[in-house]
Amino acid sequence: MSTNTISLGKIETENRVYETSQRKLARVAGLLYLVIIIAGIFAEFFVRQSLIVPGDATTTANNIMASEMLFRAGIAADLVMIMADVALAVVFYLLFKAVSNGLALLAAFFRLAQAAVLGINLLNLFFALGLLSGADYLAVFGADQLDAFSMLFLNAHSIGYSTGLVFFGVNLFILGYLVFKSGYVPRILGILLIAASLGYLADSFAKVLLPNYAEFQPIFDLAVFMPAFIAELSLGLWLLLKGVKVQQRDTAGSLNTTQAEGIAA
Repeated sequence: MSTNTISLGKIETENRVYETSQRKLARVAGLLYLVIIIAGIFAEFFVRQSLIVPGDATTTANNIMASEMLFRAGIAADLVMIMADVALAVVFYLLFKAVSNGLALLAAFFRLAQAAVLGINLLNLFFALGLLSGADYLAVFGADQLDAFSMLFLNAHSIGYSTGLVFFGVNLFILGYLVFKSGYVPRILGILLIAASLGYLADSFAKVLLPNYAEFQPIFDLAVFMPAFIAELSLGLWLLLKGVKVQQRDTAGSLNTTQAEGIAA
């Protein structure tokens, strides 16, 4: 058997192993993304938005104490989402480093930064819950004061969440570019991710810059949620169900390189 045949067989084997590993990574990424979407929607929309009444501290406090386990379940769902986000940062880096190692690493750092901010931000929910717990050491405060302090921490959590989404928006922009350039999945998914990232960034900075943000919140919610939901859900489902289409490395070019190295030796 010739050296060329052995080299070609080795390259083809390496290609098959690489393609298999990338497809496995893609399906893991898809599964993690769906976990993040489900946990995030449950915590934010089914828990907090059903219990927290903006501007009404007393009603909010009553809702939380009447459904304390649901409120705690929302915190647990956030923890699951954050842990899945950390894992996804690593998986996406491994998946897209062949496209651009620098950009894939940058995207991972921004996603990890988001996870760190959201993790620390959960303390605000525990502080709010603690103020409503009825502990003896809180007896020095009146009920209305405790409700107001609790609302203050809930509002702080909302701002902290938006701060985390700034890092996520940048991550999503880079990820969208990597998806578009990779050819692993339909390029329209990359365009949708970039559009979603711009929505996240616009909404987060609007909360910081606009004193009357509440007047525009319904518009921002619609402009952010729908594109983000469609883009991220589509990517997650595609990766889970379809995997990725990995381009084979150039066996002929690799073989020529091997031959050249053999001649030089």
